[in-house]
Amino acid sequence: MRVKIALGTVLSLCLCAGAASAAAPTAITLPMAAENGSNESGTATLTQTAKGVHIAVDLKNAPAAAQPTHIHPGTCTKLNPAPEYPLTSLTNGKSVTDLPGKKLSDLTGGKFSINVHKSSDDLKTYVSCGLIK
Repeated sequence: MRVKIALGTVLSLCLCAGAASAAAPTAITLPMAAENGSNESGTATLTQTAKGVHIAVDLKNAPAAAQPTHIHPGTCTKLNPAPEYPLTSLTNGKSVTDLPGKKLSDLTGGKFSINVHKSSDDLKTYVSCGLIK
């Protein structure tokens, strides 16, 4: 009888541990919507790695010239203009950045957005934005 109880306890613990790990995503992909008539849209993928968060932004219809890209506090409609995390500038529609020591859970929950600026000379104009959910 004790063996059955022990096996039941072990099985319950394994199921709970599996459910907890399944609840935390290891990667999310979010849509990046065009803003201000730019027609620059695509996706951003955030992946948890052992070293931090890996972020890849991929936009269609982007110019070849570098476009500053950041994670800002707030939503795409109500954004804090001061960036929280600088990302590698988007070039030819692509940007790849690693944020060492960060957890994906630090960025999710609608507290931050990824924003692409028109150019270094025109930082006030956003051309694409995606809410990190």
